[in-house]
Amino acid sequence: MNILVTGGAGFIGSNFVQMAVAKGHRILNVDALTYAGNLESLKNITRDSAYVFTRADIADKSRMAELLNRYEPDAIVNFAAESHVDRSIDGPAAFIQTNVVGTLNLLECARDYWLALASDMQNRFRFLHVSTDEVYGSLGDTGAFTEQTAFAPNSPYAASKAASDHLVRAFHHTYGLPTLTTNCSNNYGPFQFPEKLIPLVIQKALEGAPLPIYGDGRNVRDWLYVSDHCSAILRVLEAGRIGEAYNVGGDAERENIAVVDAICSILDSRRPRADGESYANQKVFVKDRPGHDRRYAIDAAKIRKELSWQPTVNFEQGMELTVQWYLDHQDWVKHVLDGSYRLERIGQGVSA
Repeated sequence: MNILVTGGAGFIGSNFVQMAVAKGHRILNVDALTYAGNLESLKNITRDSAYVFTRADIADKSRMAELLNRYEPDAIVNFAAESHVDRSIDGPAAFIQTNVVGTLNLLECARDYWLALASDMQNRFRFLHVSTDEVYGSLGDTGAFTEQTAFAPNSPYAASKAASDHLVRAFHHTYGLPTLTTNCSNNYGPFQFPEKLIPLVIQKALEGAPLPIYGDGRNVRDWLYVSDHCSAILRVLEAGRIGEAYNVGGDAERENIAVVDAICSILDSRRPRADGESYANQKVFVKDRPGHDRRYAIDAAKIRKELSWQPTVNFEQGMELTVQWYLDHQDWVKHVLDGSYRLERIGQGVSA
């Protein structure tokens, strides 16, 4: 397939692009290269004839229309998004601009492009929108999100993604655009920008800094290794039912404090502190962030049943792979920390 990927220089996007190229797809990567986009994450395929990069913003309508008409993709996979909850607390407007206005613009361009295609290409075309389980809000001690769970977003980030999901659905039902949506749980793995929990804790631990744990550390997330997520997206793109949404989870619920402890244990083994103490001694509990959802859990029965997909990397394996990757790629970390973000805490709200 010829696939136009938006946000392909980000964490999940870059992992997806590499996987798709390895499987024989041809990729046009469109990325605005904001602070979390980094072409170093793709340097191993920059000379591959199946890969092309262009810098553009999905909110630039004329540019996106021009790219669609020039490259004639069989599919669009939309990763482009502002994605960090803490940043959305400090500056929600950027999230509305990219996640809502940008997605709307991309949908309009895709609709116009699709309507002008010959019938055989129309039948083949897909628009796949990558979203999050955060649109569903917060769970109690039991239960899991299904594709029928009502949206109840509690952060500006989640609200912006919920709005974009609704727009994708509306463009299918109103215009017939062949859309697909995936809602994933928390991703982790190589090339994740170190503002997110796992790479942040790894980096702070190595620097001897305090390891901040929000609130009581008992907030629960379902963790999904990024390569498993990418394989799910490809599977949905290949065989998903048009107009449907698919939840993608790792079947790996963990409390945040357990995630931090797992990182400390692996680092104790692979990169011991000079003083012989455990990295766990660097843990500190800090004031919780505003509106912090208590628990997420994904019911991925639909994608398992319909598309025969399931995760292949369990949490323990994924954490070992992830910690080792960051140990082996400290140059990458130093390059992405270019001064605009220096591992400081953000997202404490106006009152802070």
